[in-house]
Amino acid sequence: MSGALDPVELDGWRHVYSGKVRDLYEHPDHPALMLVVASDRVSAFDHVLEPGIPGKGALLTRLSDWWFDRLAEGSGVGAGDHRAVDAPPVPAAFAGRGTIVRRLDMHPVECVVRGYLSGSGWVEYQASGTVCGIPLPSGLQDGDRLPEPIYTPAWKAPMGEHDENISYERTVELVGAETAAALRDASLNIFARASAIAAERGLILADTKFEFGSDPATGALTLADEVLTSDSSRYWGAETYAAGGAGRLASFDKQIVRDWLAAHWDRTGEPPVLPDEIVARTADRYRELIDRLKA
Repeated sequence: MSGALDPVELDGWRHVYSGKVRDLYEHPDHPALMLVVASDRVSAFDHVLEPGIPGKGALLTRLSDWWFDRLAEGSGVGAGDHRAVDAPPVPAAFAGRGTIVRRLDMHPVECVVRGYLSGSGWVEYQASGTVCGIPLPSGLQDGDRLPEPIYTPAWKAPMGEHDENISYERTVELVGAETAAALRDASLNIFARASAIAAERGLILADTKFEFGSDPATGALTLADEVLTSDSSRYWGAETYAAGGAGRLASFDKQIVRDWLAAHWDRTGEPPVLPDEIVARTADRYRELIDRLKA
């Protein structure tokens, strides 16, 4: 994987897996726990790019922690928090980027919720009037708010393969009717709660994806991985959106990277190195989101 960190063992933690952005570690003395480390790597079009975005890993970790804390405040979202209590300290080398979490039996479903029409949903809608097979009213435009948020799950493909949009009925086949309903309901509940919190801060949460597991000891549904970060969610400024115009859908994430790459690369061979100006602008957008949320 281009752009990947060289895994290291620190304070007894042993590297076991690297994704496009995060690295996972386990510890022989704490088998029920894992260390999740958010890197500065940035990916687009299924490639990890060079260079990374300075400070991105720490920003994503802060944002996830902030949202987990907000969602725990009596929100009744229907899912617990995977962060571990009474855990050993995060190794100093990963300070600010690492989180100790409980091991879960992860469900093979990415729980996507869309409140607005954008991205791949807009592409499908133009062709068929649907998003992930769900019929929508005619006449919608890119960025329009949907009549109500829709749940559009995806199957989590093995490493190296593409995730695949699936129907709700397929999630029932994968995880059973009770768990499928719990995943859907928790996802919609969390999205509603988060949308309200974002709106209070002048932001629109257009769409996001959640991942869940079950506690091995109790079976309780538990919210896992990152949550409501710039890498898993699409945010817009409410004031900019209301003003209309070409910039109304400017998102607080790596869209700057995607746009530059689409204009300078035909998706064959290795992607080009990102210019310093693109890296700096992307880092600014990540920082701006957390500043606005925490203001």
